[in-house]
Amino acid sequence: MLVLSRRAGEAIVIGEDVRVVVLEVRGEVVRLGIAAPRSVAVHREEVFEQILEENRRAAQSRDALDRLFGALDTAGPPRPGDPGPNDEG
Repeated sequence: MLVLSRRAGEAIVIGEDVRVVVLEVRGEVVRLGIAAPRSVAVHREEVFEQILEENRRAAQSRDALDRLFGALDTAGPPRPGDPGPNDEG
């Protein structure tokens, strides 16, 4: 990890197109401004962790759906005379 000291109004540059500026320092709170292209996602760490967790859950749901559809595919088409999904029986 690179550790830098910056004062209000000073900046750091990441790559060629991300700029982080220290806007204000008040006690233990530092306000940062981040200029980055729209193609670069910028999130607070706690929000990023929530996004990762939601993605994990969505992937698990997708795996379950794939298994279900795989099971349905191996069952084959319905046979004549078999009750359909809307038939009582």
